[in-house]
Amino acid sequence: MFELNLNMYHATAIAALVLLLGRWIIKKVPALNNYCIPAPVVGGLVYALVHLALYAAGVLTISFDGTLQTFFMTVFFTSVGFMASFKLLKKGGIQVVIFLVVAIVLVVLQDVLGTGLAAVFGLDPRLGLCMGSIPLVGGHGTSGSFGPMMEGLGVSSAATVAIAAATYGLVSGSLMGGPVARARIKKHNLHSDGGTINQSDSEVVTTQAVENDRFLNAALYFALAIGLGAVVSQFLQDIGLTMPSYIGAMLVAALIRNIVDAAHVEAPMIEIDALGNLSLSLFLAMALMGLKLWQLVDLAIPMIVILLAQTAMMAVYTYFVVFNVMGRDYEAAVMSSATCGFGMGATPNAMANMQAVTKNYGPAPRAFFVVPLVGSLFIDFFNSMIITAFLSFLG
Repeated sequence: MFELNLNMYHATAIAALVLLLGRWIIKKVPALNNYCIPAPVVGGLVYALVHLALYAAGVLTISFDGTLQTFFMTVFFTSVGFMASFKLLKKGGIQVVIFLVVAIVLVVLQDVLGTGLAAVFGLDPRLGLCMGSIPLVGGHGTSGSFGPMMEGLGVSSAATVAIAAATYGLVSGSLMGGPVARARIKKHNLHSDGGTINQSDSEVVTTQAVENDRFLNAALYFALAIGLGAVVSQFLQDIGLTMPSYIGAMLVAALIRNIVDAAHVEAPMIEIDALGNLSLSLFLAMALMGLKLWQLVDLAIPMIVILLAQTAMMAVYTYFVVFNVMGRDYEAAVMSSATCGFGMGATPNAMANMQAVTKNYGPAPRAFFVVPLVGSLFIDFFNSMIITAFLSFLG
């Protein structure tokens, strides 16, 4: 069998082509867009399937230098750190804090369930994290980061399992959100109170243009956070903590963001978000390119059981816990559907779930304010911390 080795420049060029392929397929298959499946995931899965066919036929295997994949990963998670503004958390009020706590508890439950069932099947409990909050709350970005790191710790097939579970989560989270909300709405005869909320109040969505000077400032913010973060990561490693390489940069970025907020300086968040999204797309494309689907054969039955158990747990948690804790009203029902979205997939899935529910039953302005703050700005930060704690405990 011929083995093709790509350097980091070739790998980046192919990742760009994979991303473009995914965007083209999504345009041709509207269902993929409806389920909020990211373009790099679509293109990357096509690449992985072609690679699987070539491997099965004994023709070709492909490997590549992952240096720039690691760089793109670090840039993306640094942007996540910059989103962790505790000023916004305070501005969101008690509902945001409560919903964040609900989401954090969900992360812990997913990891407990994943590691516990992995142990039942005789698997490395750490592999259970790759069917827990790493792919589900974390999505493909967190999967592509923690998976290779866990393989470096000796957890076989971690990256492939995490990416596959994240893809399952995107679809299942979109499918279950609407039915969960509808069941609560019908049972309690809930109705929308109407009203709207200014979307700019959440400071999550913006339509401002990217400016050259601000773009340069954003790049400097990244350089500072990544440089200082490398020192922090090395320190954490020296004291014996098992953490992915980006943790230091993410922590420093969060510190910088909150110092900037306290000093009443406007951070270039639009540009930071743009750089983060660019890096995420290329990172995901490369992560999917690295999938070795033939490694899933022996794990098929445990994966199916664990992921179905996660789905059942999500349905029960959102139906009984999220709905009751968030107020037992129409807004709570809408937030339950959103939790299915980002708890199994990503924040766009959460927004799509809420839009589908409110289209049929009326506006839910509080839900549309609370969910993006938690799903876009905070939960990835806390998820990474919790996963790291589990790895340290299980390691």
